[in-house]
Amino acid sequence: MRHRKQYRKLNRATDQRLALLRGLVGSLFRHDKIITTVPKAKEARRLADKLISLACCEENRRLAARRRVLRYVTDQDLVKHLFDEIAPRFQDRPGGYTRVLRAGQRRGDGAEMAVLELVSD
Repeated sequence: MRHRKQYRKLNRATDQRLALLRGLVGSLFRHDKIITTVPKAKEARRLADKLISLACCEENRRLAARRRVLRYVTDQDLVKHLFDEIAPRFQDRPGGYTRVLRAGQRRGDGAEMAVLELVSD
């Protein structure tokens, strides 16, 4: 049973897993859509939704929110893009900023692939 198991380990050590998720989320914010495996997409979705919520909801504490986002996305230009362009699109949305769509199987090893994208209204 999976009781009290909060996240997927993705067969990686902690530092490698965090670096992978940071890269996926950074690419998602940069390109608005990425293609990856289903478990990676589901984990990246969790982190991306949290970061977008920070950017959207903390109007009165912008600097603190930026610093909290900078813990995960270390590219200053990308954080500026998140706060100035991505967050205003989702200002009135209560959550669910990303979508995972199944995209078939990868030819090489048969891994199930997914498209992770930002929802556009």
